This record gives sequence, structure tokens and C-alpha cells, in this order.
Amino acid sequence: MRFDRTASFETDWDRLKPEHRREFREVVRAKFIPACDAWATAQAAREHYVWPKSLRVSAIVNGGGIMEMTWSFASPDGRATFHLAREDGTGCASGAASATMGSSASRRANASE
Repeated sequence: MRFDRTASFETDWDRLKPEHRREFREVVRAKFIPACDAWATAQAAREHYVWPKSLRVSAIVNGGGIMEMTWSFASPDGRATFHLAREDGTGCASGAASATMGSSASRRANASE
């Protein structure tokens, strides 16, 4: 599994307070990375994968494969978008994830840019 960060992720990341960055890192390490590994394993076995309920993962309507996860509705607004894709043509389990994140306010600002 390989993780790529988009330019919009870097912009949102720079806007976050240190404590919000810390919370995001904790969620990614404890929940998101293991979930992505399980997704890749399921893809390799051609099995259906169900994301952990605690990440509240859903596809964005008309999002071209972009998905959203929400791990907190409290302040800070714990949400991120990501895209998972197979990179090889051999059927081996590999993938890439890109994420953008931020508070509701920063996402609204990015949407208007």
C-alpha cells in the first residue's frame, strides 16, 4: 500500500492546529492504515470489503471514486476524503490513497476556490 498526498491535502494540513494534526495521525495509524491493508487484501482475493463503522466511510456521489471518512462529528470536525486504486495489472494487492482534510470551514473555503 502506498499513500500519496495531494496539494490540497498539504494546504489543508498547513491550516490545522497541532492538536488536530495529532488527532488525524492517530486515526490514520490506528484505524485507516489497517483498514486500507484489509481493503487491499480483499481486493487481491476478489472479496467484498466492508469498512469499519468507526470510520463512517462512504462514496461521494458523482465523486469519480473519491470517498469520505468521518471519525468525529465533534470539534474538530474529523473528516477526510480519499481515493483508493489498484496500481498494478497483475492482480497483486497494491494501492494508492490520497487525502484532503480539514475543518468544515476550510473545506467550504476550498470548494469556493
